Amino acid sequence: MNNSLNLIKTIRDIPGDKYNQLAPGHRLCAGCGVPAMVRIALKAIPDPKVVINATGCLEVATTIYPYSSWKIPWVHNAFENAAATGSGIEAAFKALHKKFGKEMPHVIVFGGDGGTFDIGLQSLSGALERGHDFVYICYDNEAYMNTGIQRSGATPRGAATTTSPAGKIIPGKLERKKSLIEIAVAHGIEYAATASLAYPVDLFNKIRKADAVRGPAVIHFLAVCPTGWRSDPALTVEIARLAVLTRMWPLYEVE
Repeated sequence: MNNSLNLIKTIRDIPGDKYNQLAPGHRLCAGCGVPAMVRIALKAIPDPKVVINATGCLEVATTIYPYSSWKIPWVHNAFENAAATGSGIEAAFKALHKKFGKEMPHVIVFGGDGGTFDIGLQSLSGALERGHDFVYICYDNEAYMNTGIQRSGATPRGAATTTSPAGKIIPGKLERKKSLIEIAVAHGIEYAATASLAYPVDLFNKIRKADAVRGPAVIHFLAVCPTGWRSDPALTVEIARLAVLTRMWPLYEVE
């Protein structure tokens, strides 16, 4: 590993709670792996930074009016245009830096699988093709969980959702899950990787490496969803680990 990136070796190297930039008291479900991932991401990427958040579980549950769990600049967007807004913010700060010497922030975009695989795929593709300098993190719980557990392009074949119920005739969703990393890499970006909460050191280092490249980088994070998967909230990390060990969720990176 490249030590110039200040990559870590153990979980103890991840900064502690005093560095949390996502405050407690949010309304995400018990056992949801997303808030832990977000905290790790915000610790891996140095200040200053700005977060763009597509509509979805993370946005809804962390900004219930009039409260917010975010301690840093944060922008809410519709499902379809988070990557476009991230592009605009990056371009605006680039112009301010060139003209006035203003410090460039690190731009981070969070989107769920619905806002990434489906509704927001067009704007993400455009941002990747143009080469905007940001880190795009997709938290993938494999369905539209926020709106009622409907199938998405990330729902795996055979999975049961409210719009692809499993029964005697049709065994759940019939179509394959899209390969987000392959789609991202096809745009010629410098870095893309999968990640899991069960391997926090790997997650931290991959986000740090994504932030270090010039241009866009994509992190695809498996977000175990106790509500949608009907799993025990206490087993979220174990389920995430089993997904890796059974090769349902292989961990890899493309540089």
